[in-house]
Amino acid sequence: MQNNHLFKQIDFIKEIDKLKYIQRKTKLFNSNRHENDAEHSWHLALMALVLVEYSNKPIDILKVVKMLLIHDIVEIDAGDTFIYDTQKNHTNTEQELLAAKRIFGLLPEKQAQEFIEIWKEFEDGITDEAKFAKSMDRFEPLLQNASNNGGTWAEFNVDYQKVYDKKKAIKAGSSTIWDYAENLLNESVEKGVLKKL
Repeated sequence: MQNNHLFKQIDFIKEIDKLKYIQRKTKLFNSNRHENDAEHSWHLALMALVLVEYSNKPIDILKVVKMLLIHDIVEIDAGDTFIYDTQKNHTNTEQELLAAKRIFGLLPEKQAQEFIEIWKEFEDGITDEAKFAKSMDRFEPLLQNASNNGGTWAEFNVDYQKVYDKKKAIKAGSSTIWDYAENLLNESVEKGVLKKL
């Protein structure tokens, strides 16, 4: 007996294994090894579970975890765009939407639609869940770069104001985490690993 529903789900599971091959610019804490997208997503999901008490608003943490686990799956097709890239816009949502439809479209229709909607909700960043999820997405690389003597900030000559402008989105999801992040940015300037122009 064949179960087409299950076969579609297995096809999706096999496809998302490719996320482990998508390299990010940021490196693991105190390391020279680049993080991959799957590691990043897993780390964010756990961060959200641990830090949920600092959300500005009451949130559905399961929805946040879903967002964080699937938010970068589109990069299997679209690739990872470095947040400080000056050539390519970080919000390449048209290309990513095509990727979302293809990859999530491998799933049975009802599941595919749910995943696409959750992915869109994260991208839009309007709901309290999306704001908190995005705060985790911006916070993790900040911690990594601070642990690596500036990491990608130093490597790509990214100044304080550019980092600040990208990271201030953390505040929309968690004022407490933002206070910590802002202090860490200032400490990084004092240590000379993040430069003010």
